[in-house]
Amino acid sequence: MTGAGGRPAGDGIHGHGPVHQLGPEWVIGPDGLPFRRGARAIILDEADRLLLLQGHDADAPHRRWWFTVGGGIDSGESDREAAAREVREETGLVIGPEELLGPVFTRCATFDFFAQTCRQDEVFFVARVAAGALLTTEGWTDVERKFVDRLQWWELSDLAQVEEEVFPHGLAGLVAGLAVGWDGVTRHLADGP
Repeated sequence: MTGAGGRPAGDGIHGHGPVHQLGPEWVIGPDGLPFRRGARAIILDEADRLLLLQGHDADAPHRRWWFTVGGGIDSGESDREAAAREVREETGLVIGPEELLGPVFTRCATFDFFAQTCRQDEVFFVARVAAGALLTTEGWTDVERKFVDRLQWWELSDLAQVEEEVFPHGLAGLVAGLAVGWDGVTRHLADGP
C-alpha cells in the first residue's frame, strides 16, 4: 500500500512511525507537518541565571539560536517525567519529576528542523539547581550532537541583549517574572517559533 508521493504507508509520513532523522516520537500531524509533544525545563541557579543550549541548523550551520532544555515526550511518560529525563540527558543534572514547578507555560511551536517545517506542542516547567552544578553532554543523542553546540548559563539581562534568536521569543522577560516566584497559573505563549 502506498501513500502520498508514492511513499509506502507506515513510513512515518502518515502517522505510523518515525519521520526521517527526527526520531520515533515524531509523526505526521493532521496539518501534514511532522509533529510531537514536548516537555521543556527552564533551569535557574541560585543566582537566577538561566541554563540554555545553543544550536545551529544542520542544513545552514551559520544560523544559530538559544533554547531551553527539553525534547519529545516518550510513549508512557508524563510531561513531568519527560522534562526530568530531558534535563538529565541534555545537562547531566538529576532533577526528580516532583521537583519541577509548573507547568508554567504551554505553546505550539512551528519551526524548521533538518530541512523540514515541524510542529511541537510544548509544556514548560521550572527547575532550581545549585550554582556551580556540574554539567555534562554525555547523554546527548546522535541527533542532538548534529545540531547542539553547547550549554551556557545566562544572566537574564545579557540574554535580553543577545542578537541571536532565542526560543521562545521574549524568554528573558518571561523568566524574570518566574525568578521571583510563580503564581500557579499556566500561561499559553503565542504560537510561533
